Amino acid sequence: MGTALNTTAETYIDWRDYYELTKPRVVMLIVFTAIVGMFLSVPGWPGAMPLIFGTLGIGMASSSAAVFNHVLDARIDIQMMRTRGRPLPQGKLTEKSALTFATILCVISMVILALLVNSLTAILTFVSLIGYAVVYTVWLKRATPQNIVIGGAAGAAPPVLGWTAVTNEIDAGALLLFLIVFVWTPPHVWALAIARKEEYARVDIPMLPVTHGEAFTRLNILLYTILLVLVTVLPYLIGMTGVIYLLTALILGSIFLYYAIRIMRRPDDIELPMKTFKYSITYLGILFAGLLLDHYFLVQFEF
Repeated sequence: MGTALNTTAETYIDWRDYYELTKPRVVMLIVFTAIVGMFLSVPGWPGAMPLIFGTLGIGMASSSAAVFNHVLDARIDIQMMRTRGRPLPQGKLTEKSALTFATILCVISMVILALLVNSLTAILTFVSLIGYAVVYTVWLKRATPQNIVIGGAAGAAPPVLGWTAVTNEIDAGALLLFLIVFVWTPPHVWALAIARKEEYARVDIPMLPVTHGEAFTRLNILLYTILLVLVTVLPYLIGMTGVIYLLTALILGSIFLYYAIRIMRRPDDIELPMKTFKYSITYLGILFAGLLLDHYFLVQFEF
């Protein structure tokens, strides 16, 4: 009976199930930060080849990492409200088909980056893929409450990958973009972790609010948000960006800081952590859009 059901499920596979495995909304944000890194790496047009094939390769590699993450987390996803509706816990796809899909995406992305972009970008992309899909998902996520701080390095890599896709080298500007995403990651994830604290505890994932309590986590969200505001001013201070970006960073940072302060002062507001989590996604997208817009004005008008 079970075999027949599985066969039927495999026969009527919907392509949208594979698409969902790639975490498209997350990957879109990742790819956007990589594209911004490409444009910021040079004064003018970054070139069609790195822009097209760099974006494609980085996007496919990020999608591959997301699919590997789905496979490795399938057994805990079924126990969490936020993730139980994913294709693997629902039995819409088998782990074997998902692994095959992830591997194909990985191989194609590496071929594209190595042959059509440059080897440095291919190597760094592969390292970040392994860092997220294996080191973070398999080990860090389950080993320490600082999992997201340490593992955040993989998630912060895309702007650097975009930068190296154009220049074939890493310099201070690329590392500064990395630092922004790296510092942004903890308050972004910890806000979600507070909202889903019971679910993480149920599956023995040692997220910070599970191991150290919500009060300590809220304090860390505030401290990291303050640090984030300071870090996002650095591109202006070193002359990498202009006033447009500075105003964008300060306005967005003030709103983020407002959320972080409210989280500290209003522990009884159960909806606030999820609101903060959602805002943090909007924050990063607009911040990098501000970087791109500011760069355009600096180049075109020497503003």
